[in-house]
Amino acid sequence: MNHDSIIFDLDGTLWDSAAGICGTWREVMQEYPQIKSTVTVEKLHSCMGLPLDEIGRRLFPELDEALQKELMDKCCEMENRYLAVHGGVLYPDLEGVLSRLSEKYRLFIVSNCQTGYIESFFEAHGTGKYFEDIECHGGTGLSKGENNKLIIERNGLKSPVYVGDTQGDADSAEFAGIPFVYAAYGFGSVKKYDYIINTIGDIEKLSL
Repeated sequence: MNHDSIIFDLDGTLWDSAAGICGTWREVMQEYPQIKSTVTVEKLHSCMGLPLDEIGRRLFPELDEALQKELMDKCCEMENRYLAVHGGVLYPDLEGVLSRLSEKYRLFIVSNCQTGYIESFFEAHGTGKYFEDIECHGGTGLSKGENNKLIIERNGLKSPVYVGDTQGDADSAEFAGIPFVYAAYGFGSVKKYDYIINTIGDIEKLSL
């Protein structure tokens, strides 16, 4: 097939920012003595790809909904500032892969993150120049599948694929009616996919 564009998930697909997020969240959590939970990199990995309200419910069940939202808002604001300066762990040769892909395909990002998170990825690592457009749950309040459709319609994409690492990513591609590339090196497991890659560089070997 001749695909014209690639839409990427971010966490577990292009980078791993969990260690930095974990540190900033622990700082914020000190303001809430009623929190009994702990936050670890492993717990964050298990939540990557979920909407923020669902992450709040999973990680902080002892808080009511209003406090969960307040806490998540503060955590996200601090992590955005931190990651914009310090960045995360990029998967091997990410910039080289993006540079080469951008010569053949139009590139995009759709994530369930908060507003400013993708921009932090761009600011820290200089990767924004490879992507034409982005969308996130924080910006629209929509599901990942709906945001995929939004990116497709807004940019007039004819034959895109979606690359991600979780079942939610696979579901979002199915919702948008586009093929799914499973990033098996990421944080999740997937039941069904159209393509599979074991490193980010493997995407260059696919017959897209």
